[in-house]
Amino acid sequence: MNLKNTDYSRYKLVQEMMQTPDIIRRFDPKAAQAFLPALKALGRLFLTGEGSSRIFPAKRAACDTLKKADALYIATDGATQALEYDLAAYVVFGASNSGKTNEVVRLFQKLKSSGHRALFALTAYEDSPLDRLAADSHILISGKEEAVAATKTVVEQALFYDSLLRALRGEPMEGLDDLADKVEQALTLAIDPGLVQRAKNASTIYFAGRNTGVAEELTLKANEITRKKADFLEGTYAVHGIEEVMSPEELVVVVEPFESEEQKFRECLVDGVGLEVAAIATGKTSFPTVVIPEAGDYSSYVEIAAGWNLLVEIGLALGIDLDKPERARKVGNIFQGS
Repeated sequence: MNLKNTDYSRYKLVQEMMQTPDIIRRFDPKAAQAFLPALKALGRLFLTGEGSSRIFPAKRAACDTLKKADALYIATDGATQALEYDLAAYVVFGASNSGKTNEVVRLFQKLKSSGHRALFALTAYEDSPLDRLAADSHILISGKEEAVAATKTVVEQALFYDSLLRALRGEPMEGLDDLADKVEQALTLAIDPGLVQRAKNASTIYFAGRNTGVAEELTLKANEITRKKADFLEGTYAVHGIEEVMSPEELVVVVEPFESEEQKFRECLVDGVGLEVAAIATGKTSFPTVVIPEAGDYSSYVEIAAGWNLLVEIGLALGIDLDKPERARKVGNIFQGS
């Protein structure tokens, strides 16, 4: 992507993607401090939201907690399913950029009416329905998004959860300027035109990889940005049965493939099905690879930025108006109350 080129810069989607590095630089890790007492008291955290407000922010946080062997227990699900859960022993965070997502507001109404006090919100809007229901809110500095596909706010939501977990374990959140530089590199690196053409012609694009929220979020973004059918193949699911119904005109994009599984992917998908497999990774793989900077614990942020870059290139190659999906809406299910 290149904001100096009007083919890119005329789209709000691209403008908002390119605002992400600055949001990372401006993010204040101390924002999480106000929420620590409740989390320390209960030791359980439930992260909810719909679509992009949950997929990457919440799943990245849950994965990080397991890697760090934290004592904190994290769970995540959509807000409608959460209506069926007993969340009395959990700190509950609801993420909604608009603060008007019906499912999240409805869950908070139920929990608050039952006497739940540890209800917190991530939203860009003070005095929104969600903000009023929450005991406290973190107001996102990224502000309003014009494009239907959420981008910059997704990263800020993830950063907030990241800062919360680091504060809980007494770990400083350092290196954000460096992360911002690497995200900017991922957003602006040149994508192989051959890969773009292959993706443009693919009937379905699959995104495979760890359950960190990256590949799943890119699947949703593929629907919104390229208008193509897409599916998320968690872990090594791509070689555990679905290959039976795959076809050569499809494409699989693996995010940071497991080195031990590359050969199996090649045998089952490239040799067996006849489709192409590509990768987003910090080094060359045995597949055509979008090579991104290494960012350690922050790698998932760089991965998602590179995925956005790829999807924008595909959308432009298809001649799509990136800002105007035919059916998708900014707030999928908006709360109608006051």
